[in-house]
Amino acid sequence: MLVLVAPGQGSQTPGFLTEWLELPGAADRVAAWSDAIGLDLAHYGTKADADEIRDTAVAQPLLVAAGLLSASALGDIDPGAVAGHSVGEITAAALAGVLDDAAALSLVRKRGLAMADAAAITETGMAALLGGDPEVTVPHLEKLGLTPANINGGGQIVAAGTMEQIAALEADKPEGVRRVVPLKVAGAFHTHHMGPAVETLAEAAKALAPADPKVAYVSNKDGEAVASGAEVLERLVGQVANPVRWDLCMETFKELGVTALVELCPGGTLTGLAKRALPGVKTLALKTPADLDAARELIAEHAA
Repeated sequence: MLVLVAPGQGSQTPGFLTEWLELPGAADRVAAWSDAIGLDLAHYGTKADADEIRDTAVAQPLLVAAGLLSASALGDIDPGAVAGHSVGEITAAALAGVLDDAAALSLVRKRGLAMADAAAITETGMAALLGGDPEVTVPHLEKLGLTPANINGGGQIVAAGTMEQIAALEADKPEGVRRVVPLKVAGAFHTHHMGPAVETLAEAAKALAPADPKVAYVSNKDGEAVASGAEVLERLVGQVANPVRWDLCMETFKELGVTALVELCPGGTLTGLAKRALPGVKTLALKTPADLDAARELIAEHAA
């Protein structure tokens, strides 16, 4: 059984879209998406520097566009399940047929702008904690006023809060944590700091008509497979201010009997987590079009 997963913010790097735009029809498709949402995706995916694509209003639509483009390049595929990390959930919703590509990109554009506005209210950030026991780490974060915004499994938790709280964490690591690594993101996502963005997104969601997912859609909220399109959309809205439970998503992959995981462009982060948490599951990250043939072979072996 195959699961197709889409990465979230922090996975983008300067120029990562360049080779993908050389595929037949890709540049025209991205140009149409850019016109529709008022953002030059080709420029940001090929010429922009790291600081420009760190801006959440840019990074979010860029990542969803990259995920959809790389999924399309795979051809006709039949995954048993789909999931996405944070903004990757919107990519997954499109892959599952809950939203069409145009609706997904419109929603993610509004999400990125709303989260950028929310992040501008207070200077906030995120940091990854490597190592440690969640039962020790989570209470320590809460003591410092931080939120465990991503519980990723494989020994990784991402904390989020004000820059002062992040600095306090670096000076006072939880027992067992080897390193605290500040992330190149523009705010404390998946925390109460994103409350204003939830309101904006809820209003935008009213204009959408979600369909029920055609394959198992595994949600960041609790790792549950959601069968209702309306519920998927409701969760996409609320998840902006709630922690990402990727650890629970991977537990669900186990329960579903997943045997292979393919991570869409710009892949690498989620396959890394899967290698630690899902022993025996074949993994492949789509980083460039050179990875497509190997991905198609893996999909042919493991798709339903």
